Amino acid sequence: MSYAAPLKDMLFVLNELADLPAVNALPGCEDATPETVEAVLEENARFCEEVVAPLNRIGDEKPSTWKEGEVKTTPGFAEAFHAFAQAGWQGVQHPAEFGGQGLPKLVATPCMEMLNAANLSFALCPLLTDGAIEALMTAGSEEQKQRFLPNFVAGKWTGTMNLTEPQAGSDLAMVRSRAEPQGDGTYRIFGTKIFITYGEHDMAENIVHLVLARLPDAPEGVKGISLFLVPKYLVNADGSLGARNDVQCISIEHKLGIKASPTAMLQFGDRGGAIGTLVGQENRGLETMFVMMNAARFAVGVQGIGVAERAYQKAVQYAKERVQSKDLEGSATAVSIIHQPDVRRMLMSMKAQIEAARALAYVAAAKVDVAHHHPDADVRAANEAVYEYMVPIIKGWSTEMAIDVASTGVQIHGGMGFIEETGAAQFYRDARILTIYEGTTAIQANDLVGRKTVRDGGAVAKEIVADVMRTANELLEASSQEGAADFAAIHAQLTEAAQALSDVADYVVANVQSDIKGVFAGSVPYLKLAGIVLGGWQMARAALAAHRKLVSGDGDAAFYRTKLTTARFFADHFLSQADGYRSAIVGGNAGMLALEEDQF
Repeated sequence: MSYAAPLKDMLFVLNELADLPAVNALPGCEDATPETVEAVLEENARFCEEVVAPLNRIGDEKPSTWKEGEVKTTPGFAEAFHAFAQAGWQGVQHPAEFGGQGLPKLVATPCMEMLNAANLSFALCPLLTDGAIEALMTAGSEEQKQRFLPNFVAGKWTGTMNLTEPQAGSDLAMVRSRAEPQGDGTYRIFGTKIFITYGEHDMAENIVHLVLARLPDAPEGVKGISLFLVPKYLVNADGSLGARNDVQCISIEHKLGIKASPTAMLQFGDRGGAIGTLVGQENRGLETMFVMMNAARFAVGVQGIGVAERAYQKAVQYAKERVQSKDLEGSATAVSIIHQPDVRRMLMSMKAQIEAARALAYVAAAKVDVAHHHPDADVRAANEAVYEYMVPIIKGWSTEMAIDVASTGVQIHGGMGFIEETGAAQFYRDARILTIYEGTTAIQANDLVGRKTVRDGGAVAKEIVADVMRTANELLEASSQEGAADFAAIHAQLTEAAQALSDVADYVVANVQSDIKGVFAGSVPYLKLAGIVLGGWQMARAALAAHRKLVSGDGDAAFYRTKLTTARFFADHFLSQADGYRSAIVGGNAGMLALEEDQF
């Protein structure tokens, strides 16, 4: 099956919900005119559809291979990555001073979605490089920026993120890799890192690892971790590549999905120490790495949207082609299964969740652009706070959604979905990693509770709820207008869901000191509730925008009517779940924590 980028929906969300014209008006974003952005997205869609998407199945059948420390990627990947780099796609959102296009994150986000929908395994390489670029932009020295960023942005070199170790897992306080200062500004790195995406490959001239390690006198725990830049090939003073560094790929993993993406185990220092340079300040490496992690977490949420879109397109195609059984109303002959009510329910569930997650991610991307470019410091800070609150939701909820959507795609295919030849199973297998890497759903939920709700007493959460209620009031005001009959129903569900989110935020803040385990037992349901409410909020805004377009006669009426219908479906089938989540969070921890360890 070919991939077709959903450009019409992407452009609708960019313009009507994320307010591209307002972003375009920000200082430094003048090039992002609606006409330019549409042209960029159309060209990116062509590249993803024609160059990257055809490699998706090949990558699943012929994964990357390891031999004597070297990794050979799937046939066609190196050539496609070269074309990706040559076309400038790595630099869409990065500064022009380092060779990028300098476009807003809002423009880069749909490009990111298309690349992931086309080929999740392929897209992981530029995703980690984006994170490395952001980390160096934040904390790198001027010399590091000048030496590494132009090559990253040009796609000549790629970046990795080296956090976890065999004994550490997600607990970075247990990191043991060590860094020994050499007295000349360099360090020798020793240790083992696991689960390093594209830690070794044949697609670029150099691979630059950002590595967490401890200095000899570092304090225990996460406060004693520093961050180091460790290239596969050392870089000479003139920027040319020098000798091979002492970092070796000793194996790659054999995985359930994303098989074409090499997940490496890297060994640093077996031959005297891998040479690296410090990024930022000593013992504050985790702060800088979190810049990279935050960028990656948002990007993984977008990965979920992309793979879900691909699974949905596959399911729609199959549902229209597969003829089986008569229509329930008594057709003379068998009909395609899309005529069956439950298949319609499944397809609408897929479609509504994808559109809600897409809208939420794009709106969050616009918040970043405002936070970086708005002339008013208070406006910048407010938008940054909302974005920070949204990141764990986008990562956690969108990736949980992706698994659900991809699983539903298999279900629509029936028995054929369980057979690899149809392709539906690959999306399910690929999606399964998304809730695990870059921080599991529970880690995102813990972040949402601790850093994003408790720390400010629920202030940002309440501000967002107030914005949701303003949209609910708009729905109520519009419900009496001709052709707006669905608005009353959406208003009722959105209002109740917003109240549920507000109640849960209050519960978290009020009880975290007295019943910390009980509060955190409900953290993942809280994250899912927040995803449903914020996604439903964007769907409600989409319904209002679509109705305005219908009234004015501006554009594709069928598309706007579909938007209204999908928003109503989301309200009826997803926002309606909010009360159940509230009950489970506020009163559901007794049964969850009651059993003793030996009772399991």
